Amino acid sequence: MEISGKVIEVLQEKSGTSANGTWRKQEYVLETEGQYPKKICFMAWGEKIDQFEIRQDESLIVSIDLESREYNGRWYTDVKAWKVSRATADDHEDASHPAFDSTSSGASSNIDDDIPF
Repeated sequence: MEISGKVIEVLQEKSGTSANGTWRKQEYVLETEGQYPKKICFMAWGEKIDQFEIRQDESLIVSIDLESREYNGRWYTDVKAWKVSRATADDHEDASHPAFDSTSSGASSNIDDDIPF
């Protein structure tokens, strides 16, 4: 799945040690474009932090994986970036939906359908 928008906040990097060794994670807040902009917090892990070099106020196209896990009866969802591209003006004009890529989610690009929601 892809999301696109402008990075409005770069959160503090977190790190620690687990049974698998040391880890690093960096979270970012991206705001989508369009009539109803959404804010989406996504993360990069390990060497991807240095590889992506994400900066505040950049316009990006971010390929993400969603993953949920249960802990003590509550569910937590991670939005993990696996690819980041710098957006160009053409990317914003050609997008069929400003927040999500309909081709990767299987959604119809026909906005005038009969679904009531």
